[in-house]
Amino acid sequence: PNRIKKEYIVNFISQTLSMSQTKNSNDNTKTKDPKIHLLAGGIAGFVESSICHPLDTIKTRMQLRRQQTSLEALRARSSLYEPSSLSKTITQAATTTTSRTTIGTVSASLSPIGTARRIIVREGFWGFYKGLSAVYMGIVPKMAIRFLSFEQYKDILHEILFHEKSDSDSSAQSNSSKSKIQTSSSSSIWNTTGINFMAGLASGITEALLIVTPAEVCKIRMQSQHHSLMDPPSNPLWKQQQSRRKYTHVFQTATTIVRDEGVGALYKGVLPTMLRQGCNQAVNFTAYHFLKGRVLEYQQVTQLDSWQSMVLGGISGGLGPCVNNPLDVVKTRMQKQVIQNGRKPKYQGILQSCHVIAKEEGIVSLWKGLTPRLMRIMPGQAITFMTYEAVSSALTSS
Repeated sequence: PNRIKKEYIVNFISQTLSMSQTKNSNDNTKTKDPKIHLLAGGIAGFVESSICHPLDTIKTRMQLRRQQTSLEALRARSSLYEPSSLSKTITQAATTTTSRTTIGTVSASLSPIGTARRIIVREGFWGFYKGLSAVYMGIVPKMAIRFLSFEQYKDILHEILFHEKSDSDSSAQSNSSKSKIQTSSSSSIWNTTGINFMAGLASGITEALLIVTPAEVCKIRMQSQHHSLMDPPSNPLWKQQQSRRKYTHVFQTATTIVRDEGVGALYKGVLPTMLRQGCNQAVNFTAYHFLKGRVLEYQQVTQLDSWQSMVLGGISGGLGPCVNNPLDVVKTRMQKQVIQNGRKPKYQGILQSCHVIAKEEGIVSLWKGLTPRLMRIMPGQAITFMTYEAVSSALTSS
């Protein structure tokens, strides 16, 4: 009887494990379908860019603003001594800054709100959406590459390090007993965290090389134009502004850049873009999946609510920009400048550009646009992860 009982238990455990492996294999096949990543990522990117692009335009305008007297003005504003002798310096700095950054009767501060007001007065509401066509053209393949390559790199790393394929949805859709077993070991947690970090880093570099750099060169060239979008075509000023407008839409912008500066101009700033995207996605995916796993473990559930995905996405999205904002400023300056034959470009590399900006405008200028960038990225990542999780879950279940 004991032998029969022992054989029965062994057979029962074997059948249970076999059924669990079959179920997990089917779940992985569904989750890793490239079409799901393409559709879910594309929809998430479309929704996110449509809502948050005005904040990106504000950020770009603030980063492109050159303020030679910023250091003197900063010292004057922060000094507590000799106010009478410094009042003249403050007035001169403010006058110089205003004359550089305003046109006509527009008077506004240099803050994100002041920049937004200046855009509305000069260019109208639709001035916030300059360069959006370049974003749309790149958002679907970028998001597809981001999420798909992240999963692929994660599988490759699991195979190399542990000689097994990763369960791409283990942190989100595993049963509670399996979650308890996995999270009980601190080494398992940190192994998963390290793999997510490396996979996110590689996916960010991949998307920067294939999509982000050319798309952002076109976007920034279009965003940097200060033409009005409020005047009707019948207004004589409209024709005058259109004649001075060099970039009209994304295809014409790319063609003009290649014709005037060569194909390599589409990859201006590729190194800081790679570093920025790699850092962003490494921190983004690592933080999101780590927090997601802890929330699922605490609540003993298999899937987050939409608002939870939104909150976790916003938190994870805000960590990277605080560290790599100088790379974003350098990238923007390098992509904005037009290279002319026989003339040496002002911004030539990451360290050289950081040195030039810090010397001419003060080291604080390397963090220009951080506020609107956080205002842009945090809600953007919140919307992206919320939409991606919802669409991916719907497509997987169907």
